[in-house]
Amino acid sequence: MTTRTRITRYKFEPYLYLVPIIVISGFFIYYCIGFTAITSFTDWDGMTSSFHFIGFENYKELFTDNVFFVALRNNLIFFVGTVFVQAALGLLIAVLVNYRLPGSNLYKSVFFLPISMAPVIISSIFRIILDPNVGDLNNLLRSIGLGNLAKAWLGDPQYALFSIIVVNIFQWMGFSMIIYYGGLISIPKDIYEAATIDGASFWQTLFHITIPMLRTTTTMLIVLGIVGSLKTFDIVMLLTRGGPGRSTEFLNTYLYKKAIEEFHGGYASSIGVMILLIAVVMSILQLKLNKDE
Repeated sequence: MTTRTRITRYKFEPYLYLVPIIVISGFFIYYCIGFTAITSFTDWDGMTSSFHFIGFENYKELFTDNVFFVALRNNLIFFVGTVFVQAALGLLIAVLVNYRLPGSNLYKSVFFLPISMAPVIISSIFRIILDPNVGDLNNLLRSIGLGNLAKAWLGDPQYALFSIIVVNIFQWMGFSMIIYYGGLISIPKDIYEAATIDGASFWQTLFHITIPMLRTTTTMLIVLGIVGSLKTFDIVMLLTRGGPGRSTEFLNTYLYKKAIEEFHGGYASSIGVMILLIAVVMSILQLKLNKDE
């Protein structure tokens, strides 16, 4: 084998190892995205193989659909109410755990445990806790003389979305904690020692050293939060199915109902395309903002 042949083989051999994953991801991801984009311009019913091209009719209907905008609003409220709260709580817990408190490994395990639990388990637990009649939360409020605060947490349009936000924070706060903890242990200890010598308090260290040096980690969590909030489906379907009314209708639950329950596959595909576009645009804006900073 000549030197030139070895060099050529060395240059192209790594790409051969990428071929299987490219083929698999190309079929299961990009083919599905392409199929969804194509069917969004048709009257496909989601069941049969026959459909007709109708142009932008699905998108015209989508932009005059009040339910779509209600679902979009709920998604945005959910995003703001979960991502930033999860990040703040996760950072605070990670900082406290990083101080090597007694039992810190146990605390990490306890906070991370909900992530390893299936959404159906989390939902079942909280359906019991939030039950308006025999739920533990309302029973606790009644036992301490605050019975007037007892609510139908999942059955009242005023509180249903808030309740889902709380459940999601409970499940995913540990993920933010672990990611921030990984970022914290990469910060040189000398910086904190110098701050301590200069008399910096805990909060001064947190806001002037820790948070600025974890900016990249925060950006990553926000981008993941954008995508995750737009993908939210299981926890909502298991707790409220988008009700009461449309108070907890999300883009994905609306897509599911249109595709599976109403057999409007083409219209559901147009919702899926909009979800993808929103996720891409919001992620690019966040990355651009972080780059400018």
